[in-house]
Parts: sequence; C-alpha cells; structure tokens
Amino acid sequence: MSRLQQLRSLFSFKQNDPAPYCTTCAALDIRRILRDGLPRENAASLGFLLDIIKKSDHCILCRLIATLIRRQWRLDDHPNIDLQGIECTLSAFSCGTLDPNLEESKQSHRLYIHASTRPSEVSKVMGSSNADLSLQIQLMEEDCHKVSRRRDLHGRRMKDMVDIGMIKRWVHLCETAHGNECESVWWRTKNEGLPSFVRMVDVVHMALVLAPPDCRYVALSYVWGGPGDAYWTTTTNVDARCHPDGLDKSILPATIRDSILLVQQVGERYLWIDALCIIQDSLEDKADQIHIMDLIYSRATFTICAAGGDSARAGLPGLTAGTRTCQQHIEVIQGLHLALPLPSVLESVSQSIWNSRGWTFQELVLSRRRVIFTQDQVYFECIKDIWCEDVVAESPTVKFSGTPMRTLRTGMFLRESLAQSMEIRNYASNIKQYTQRRLTQESDIVAAITALTNAMAGRPEVTGKNPKDSFRFGMWITNLDYSLLWQPNLGATCYFRRTVTDREHSHWPSWAWVGWKGAINYDQETQLTGYLFPTTHPPPNESLVPAWYMATEGGVIRLGVQKISPVKIISDDPEQIPPPRYIPPMDCASDMEIGFSPPAGTLIFRTQCAHFQVLRLDDVEQSEGEAEVYAVFQVLSLDPSSPGCVGRIALPSSIPSFADLEFIVLSRCSGLPGLYDELFWGSTYYGCILHVMAIQKTRDPRIRERVGVGAIVEAAWLKSGSKAEETVVLLA
Repeated sequence: MSRLQQLRSLFSFKQNDPAPYCTTCAALDIRRILRDGLPRENAASLGFLLDIIKKSDHCILCRLIATLIRRQWRLDDHPNIDLQGIECTLSAFSCGTLDPNLEESKQSHRLYIHASTRPSEVSKVMGSSNADLSLQIQLMEEDCHKVSRRRDLHGRRMKDMVDIGMIKRWVHLCETAHGNECESVWWRTKNEGLPSFVRMVDVVHMALVLAPPDCRYVALSYVWGGPGDAYWTTTTNVDARCHPDGLDKSILPATIRDSILLVQQVGERYLWIDALCIIQDSLEDKADQIHIMDLIYSRATFTICAAGGDSARAGLPGLTAGTRTCQQHIEVIQGLHLALPLPSVLESVSQSIWNSRGWTFQELVLSRRRVIFTQDQVYFECIKDIWCEDVVAESPTVKFSGTPMRTLRTGMFLRESLAQSMEIRNYASNIKQYTQRRLTQESDIVAAITALTNAMAGRPEVTGKNPKDSFRFGMWITNLDYSLLWQPNLGATCYFRRTVTDREHSHWPSWAWVGWKGAINYDQETQLTGYLFPTTHPPPNESLVPAWYMATEGGVIRLGVQKISPVKIISDDPEQIPPPRYIPPMDCASDMEIGFSPPAGTLIFRTQCAHFQVLRLDDVEQSEGEAEVYAVFQVLSLDPSSPGCVGRIALPSSIPSFADLEFIVLSRCSGLPGLYDELFWGSTYYGCILHVMAIQKTRDPRIRERVGVGAIVEAAWLKSGSKAEETVVLLA
C-alpha cells in the first residue's frame, strides 16, 4: 500500500461505536493512527478551535480535545482570551522508548493536537506555571495490544489511594538498576556516616533514637505553617520521647502522621523530621543540625516531599482514604480508552506552596531520590529517571529514554561540574531560584541555604576546609569576582534592605544578596541590554581587584578569592595594535591598615573610582510606593567631549536622571553588544568591558555601600584620566 493510500485510509474508518461523533472526528481511524503514526506534516485537520468547543457537547472526541485545551491553556481562569481563527490539527508520533534497541515502528505513540497559533496571554500563563506547551492525549495501557504496542509509556489507571507497592518498586528499581549514579553524591565521601548527635524517629517503637552511623532512613520535606508548636521536640519533652511509645502520634499534624505511616508501609524503620529530630528551643542543637543538613538529605534513602498542601495539617494526598479524588480524564473513543495526561512533576510542583518556601529549596536540591506527593499524583524522581502514577515508564534496563516526563522534570539536583564556568552557573542558578522563595523568619536567609553552600564548599579540591572560607553571607567568596555581580530582578515590585539578622551576624552587608529582600539573578548583561533569551553571563575574564580583605569580629582577614588571570590574545596580524588596557592597582597589604574598626562583614580592597552620570532608559515617572523597584540606566561621561552611552547599570528607580554617582572597578569581561555606544567608542573586543559598582556614602563617610552593578566600556574609563583615582574602598 502506498503512503498516499495509507493516509487516505486514516479517514475512511467505518465505526460501529455507538458513541456520538461529529463528521470530522467520525472520519478518523484513531486505532490506525496510533498504530502506524501520523507525521506532523500530514496532520489531520480538526477545524477551528471555537467549532471544536461548540461541538464538544455532542462529539466525544471534540469534548476530549476541548477539555485538553481548556485545561492546558487555563481558559476557565482567563475567559476573555480571543480564540478566533485558531485552527487545530491532529498527529501521532513516538513519545519515546524504554528500550533503546526497540525499532522505531514498535515505539509507543501519543496523539498530539496542534494549534495554528497560541494567544500571547496563553503563552504567558503557561510559561509562568511551567506547563507542558504540547497538547497530548495518551492511550491507556489496557488497550496497547489493540495497536500492537507494549505497555511502555502508555497511560496507567490511578486509584483514589496511592499504590504503596508501586512506591516500593520505584525505590527498589532505582537502587538496583541505577547503581552508583543515584547512590552517592560528589560532595561527601562514600562511607561518610552520620554524626553521633543526629536523632531519628524509630517508626517501629515510636520513639526518638540516636541514629546508628550507617542507618538506612527516610527524610521528610514539608511546609511547617499551621499547627503551632505543640508537637515540636523541646528540652522539656526530649527525654520522654526517647522511650518506646514516647512519641504521641495523636498530637502530630497530618503530614507527619502520614509520613510515619508511609515509612512503616514501605518497610523502612527510621525517619528524619526536623521538628521532631531537632530540639527546637536549643540554639546549639539547631546550629549543629543545620550545618549537617547536606549530609542528612543526601544520605537519605529517599526524601518524602509533601507538596500537596499549604501546611503541616494537609497530609499526604492519597495515602489514606478520602484524602484525594483521582483526576484522570478518560474517554472511550472508537473502542480505545484515551486519557489526558496529568500535569508533569515540574508543573505540579511549581504550583505548590511547598515549592515557594525557602527551607524546602535545599531539601529538594540535595536529595538523591524524591517521592513527591502533590494534589495531582505521586511522582518519583532520582538523578537518573522520573516515574509517576499515571504513566507506565519504569524499566530496569533503560540507559536512556526520551519519555515526555524526562523533559518536564524539576531538574533540581546539585551536580558536579567539571569546569569552573559550569560551577559558577550552578551557583547562580540556585541562588536565583532560592531568592524567589519566601521565609517565615527573614533571619533564616543564610541558615536556610547553609546545607547547599556547605555541599558546594565540599567539592573534592576543598574538602577539609571550613565552609566559611568559601562562603560568607551566602556569597561564594572563592569566586567573589563573579558572585558580586548579582542584580535584582528588574520586574520585581518589592525590593528593599533586609534588616533582621541572625545571631551570628550583627548586620547584612549591602554587597551581599542576603542583605536585600527580593529575587535576584545573575543575568546581568541580559537584563541591561534587554535580550529576549536570558542566559547567565560567563565568569569575568580577569580579576581587577588585586586582593580582598574583610573585617571580622576578630580583626581584618585576607579572603581566599581565586584570582582570574587574563587570557593573552595573540594576533597573526603584525600591524594590529592592541587597545590600551586598564591596569589594576598594586596590592599593598600595608594599605589595609585603615586605623579604625569597620563593622564586621565590611569588604576592604584597593581599586579605582571615578564619577559618571546616569540617565534612566525609560524616562517614566514612578507612582507612589514604587521607589524600591529597579530600572536600567545609561551611564554617561561627565566629559562633554565624550558623548554617547559609555555603559549601563541597574539602579533603584528612585535615582533621578543625570544624577552624579561614584563608580568603582570590579573585574573585566567581554560583554554583549548594546551595552555602550559603539559608533563613538568602537566595536567590542575581548575584555573591552569593565564590571563596575555604583556606591554611595553611609552615615560614616569613610564607608561606602552598594547601589547597583553594571558595565562600562574600558575606553571610556581610560579617557576619564586624572578623574579616576586609586583608593581603598570599605564596602559595608
């Protein structure tokens, strides 16, 4: 049979199905389409979307398609979106495989609905919710034989209660099939045991016990709010809880009770829960436990992620009767059970309260395996794979699979990086996501990410060093040239100094992102130039501060900042004259004797400073209450003979245009086009941009604080000549 005849046969299906269909859907042979596939270029026309929606009350396939689009596009939440003129087509092609040796003709297919256009409002909503942009319909596993397929990657029926046996199989399959990839983590030694002071909940004897160094256990990550503190472990009840049956389940909130039940049902014995295993009114015990949380979560057999509610009262949906209702939408079409896939783990988790909390971020990132309970379903995610209740996707032999779930996972694992630039991007990405979350106690801003920074400081080349040598105030001191380049999200509506500190710090310095409340990122030049596709900028090309010092409670210390040496550019053209280069000041340790004691956390360093004007790009007056919002400003030379933009910087929008600001040099980079006026200052070359910081005086005129970070073309800084001077900066 020719390909043309095959395509024609797709529309000649004579159905005996009593279910109602419209003329368009009745002409489709869904069974043949799923069996043989239908490429996108030959997709079957379904007509206009508005017509499909109108026909959904009497055509069962139109109803399934309309429900899919209404759900994916959030049309019920945005009823005024214009759907006129949108045409839909249907195709079917491989959705991946669990067997890399399986010939393509035997791989499972899904139905895909294609819209001729997607309204911008829909794209925005789907992007913000991390929803799958494709519109898919899956065949249920009970009918896979009807299209000559295996069970792999077809839909699986869920029940109102979770199949505990399935969770046990997920854990066992990962442990036995994935090997060392999911068993160990790079930031700790393979046989590193738990410290002697770590407690566990023994779910067999319902008591708190000291954890055996090599014990097998499960950890819990959940939202605290709601139940109060009556169930916490304190100095007054810890001794009683160490006896068998000393832990009264009746006073525990539902999430903790359910987690204990789950651990019992899967056959494990020990469970780590922060509210029970840490003495909550002991500052010393809390400090000890916080500093080993990277070890606790990374050693856990798996972490229970309770992402299905807004407090500790919510419980684990589906673990006990009556706590969830199955949301699968399944229709029988032409004798086949077709279903709408439930949201991906990325979408489901993104919409949860659990995902918005500060403490749960490092718990997610540092866990090797996760059993994630959401309102939609339960997901299993490990370093190598991802499984869920509504799709058959488990395989003991697969080395790679192109399943739809693979591309829609949370992707949050702390991976070892081979190159310094990748390590820095890892840090930047984590900080960007962490600062978008909320903390009940603002003073926890450093504590809630200590486990993550400890893990990063525990890289093999620095193992054995005090993590404080690598991280201070959440900033990666080893790579300070880069970590200083953070900027507030320009779209933020609320951004201000954080004044509440913890017991280890007297204040938060302005140069550290922990000193500010609001989301930050490291897409520095992307924000400044307005690029549509943000990418984290690579590390600076060269360090321009010769040495960094910091004031501490015990005096001034020199920081272990890794110096970035310049790359020598060799040209084959003997006539090419290299452009003038900015020469950083010399490092003189004696210059750091400043004659007084600045606040602890003050950075002390030698660099050049100069004055420039700034002009806001969008010269729009700010309404009341928006003074803390940041905006992009052009940097202008004070020299009238140097016209045009010499750089850009993100500053508080309250700063008026043509304000005169003090700038200091930080480092050098290559830069993106659009940062300055290339017609006057020349085109870009390697290392032509200076990273700069705008600073201002504090109440103590000897000390400066951060105003914003930006970029200035090197030629403009050099032309400032005598107006630029070397100085020792005290940045608090």
